[in-house]
Amino acid sequence: MLDERIAVKSYSGCRAEEAPRSFILRGEEIEIAEILDLWIEESAADRARRRFFRVLDRDVFAYKIYRDEKTEEWFLSKTGR
Repeated sequence: MLDERIAVKSYSGCRAEEAPRSFILRGEEIEIAEILDLWIEESAADRARRRFFRVLDRDVFAYKIYRDEKTEEWFLSKTGR
């Protein structure tokens, strides 16, 4: 199962270390009410780094999103919440 690419709005400046404020999923903007967790994973094989956020929306649904630091793209992780 492939992760789904999303567009993310963050604090002004859009720097990698800044936290996401909302994201667009299938045409719908989902506002982030709370960041529950934040961590970085690095692949041993290709040293690719991903910055993960576990977030809650206003309806208290949890999502796991991440930013690929090489491509600077954001994704919704399909592996758990």
